[in-house]
Amino acid sequence: MTLESVIQWTGGLLAYSTLVILFYGIWRGTQRQAGRVTGNASRLLRSSLFYFLASAIFFGSAYFGWKPLPWETSPQIRVWMLVCGAFLYFPGMAFLLWARLTLGKYYFVSTVAGAQLFADHQLVMTGPYAIVRHPMYVGLALAAWGALLIYFTWTTVYFAIFAPMLAFRAYREEQVLSAEFGEQWNKYCQRVPAFFPRLRKEK
Repeated sequence: MTLESVIQWTGGLLAYSTLVILFYGIWRGTQRQAGRVTGNASRLLRSSLFYFLASAIFFGSAYFGWKPLPWETSPQIRVWMLVCGAFLYFPGMAFLLWARLTLGKYYFVSTVAGAQLFADHQLVMTGPYAIVRHPMYVGLALAAWGALLIYFTWTTVYFAIFAPMLAFRAYREEQVLSAEFGEQWNKYCQRVPAFFPRLRKEK
């Protein structure tokens, strides 16, 4: 197998495995008692129809957009694209998974319409959450930009373009976390940046 095939197949298996873990967490979250909610997300996030339609749109657009971009590259440039893409994609996916597993039972999905906590929710501040407040989104953005270089399809262009828009979902999550945890959340925000890690720790 060529370098390109190995990277692409490994990346694909990792992506599907991650989706399974995320979907399982979402399903488990719908079975738990809801807590504080912000926006208009309470009924939406517990609707089977919502998840069906969202999945259909996501997988449908990914399928129909999985066509190579119409730009030819030299073999040397393609190798560099694969290497740079791998250095973004795989650490990004690892960071996303680390964050998901650190959240454990407190993981749930959110939308730009709102976010929901659980009745017994606790503020997670360890692991990747001691580095940035939204490590899943940071990891997802890195993976999206890396995927563009690895797969070079229209689908990955869409993912790379929409990755920064995750900040709108982060804003909704911060609203509900601030309302729930108050001063604890404020102190956490003072210590830990939202998306870009600090090079030096504050004294």
